[in-house]
Amino acid sequence: MTSRLAYIVSRFPKLSETFILREMIAVERGDFSVDLFPLILEKPPVIHPEAEPWLKRLHYCPWLSVEMARANLLQFFKSPLKYLSLWLAIARGNAKSPKFLARAILILPKAVQMAAEMKREGVAHVHAHYATHPALAAWIVHKLTGIPYSVTVHAHDIFVDRSMLELKLRDAVFIAAISEYNRDFLARHLGEWVREKTHVVHCGIEPGLYTGSSADGDASKFRVTSIGSLQPYKGMQYLVEACALLRDRGVPVSCKIVGEGEERTRLEGLIAKYDLSQTVELLGARDQKQVASILRQAQVYVQPSVITPSGKMEGIPVSIMEAFAAGLPVVASQLSGIPELVIPNETGYLVPPEEPSLLADTLEHVYRNPDEAVSFAQAGREKVLSEFLLDANVEKLTSFFRRTIGQS
Repeated sequence: MTSRLAYIVSRFPKLSETFILREMIAVERGDFSVDLFPLILEKPPVIHPEAEPWLKRLHYCPWLSVEMARANLLQFFKSPLKYLSLWLAIARGNAKSPKFLARAILILPKAVQMAAEMKREGVAHVHAHYATHPALAAWIVHKLTGIPYSVTVHAHDIFVDRSMLELKLRDAVFIAAISEYNRDFLARHLGEWVREKTHVVHCGIEPGLYTGSSADGDASKFRVTSIGSLQPYKGMQYLVEACALLRDRGVPVSCKIVGEGEERTRLEGLIAKYDLSQTVELLGARDQKQVASILRQAQVYVQPSVITPSGKMEGIPVSIMEAFAAGLPVVASQLSGIPELVIPNETGYLVPPEEPSLLADTLEHVYRNPDEAVSFAQAGREKVLSEFLLDANVEKLTSFFRRTIGQS
């Protein structure tokens, strides 16, 4: 018998969260059906083709509607003390974070409507991606319906603002962490109790999409690629600066940066400042098939991530997994869970964050030592194939779903 899962995500469709889309598709290849509940419905200029069918079947609760008002009134009259206790709990839990408190006040009525829909649809388990607002919605649903829930923790959702985090994770039946680093981080900040219920479940990829080299690249160029939303924590400015240093050293670098975001204007300014218009190209947003094609034309992949003043940083970027699957050497920043995949002198190269000169040095080393770089890339690909395959990690995740549903 097929069991129904509800996935709660912050935004859908979101180009940079391909890993969630892939996971839902893979989960449905097993003995589950997925009901998708995004908190925010986006209309981005670029959408993965695989996301299109989900737009026709997702459950979206607007911020204000007759249905939402009806669901909240019914819940209030059914159990006023329970309903009011939820408002009190989110007020107390988010009192020190005005931003989270404001968002929680908006989310609670929406989550009440979600709870009514999930109960009506026969949802057996709720899974939230990110321990911030999606986990809050899952917690509210659980409190109102008794439906068990779980949470996947990624990066900024535990590194930056941990309002109500302990309560949301204590009430979850299990926690999936994308890295050992995250599991250790939670234990350091919340206590050892959380380690026992936290399981490392990597984001996974389907490597077949990235295999096969391309002959389209210019053999006279050192072709560098980086992929990620143009946000401060991605550290793309340091890659641009490193490219300027490489050019000045006579390395024929050609860099393509894939992604879109708030840092575009700043990066365009740096490209102009260093006269890199013929060296660094901002390609904008691309879907996963286009990304795979770009990776096949590259010679090295760079993840120049940083830790922002607020503490925001990467988890383990899926783009690194994709680069290894494409057979590329990887140069990445030494932070968060990245060293669990990019192991120095084994699968790749690590550099300290915010050090463009050291990044340039490492890239020049890759350029001048191609045999070594290729051997590391092969080891990286083997690690991805052994630990970061989509189906294997989804099977691990769904085994916890089955166990929970069997107990509920």
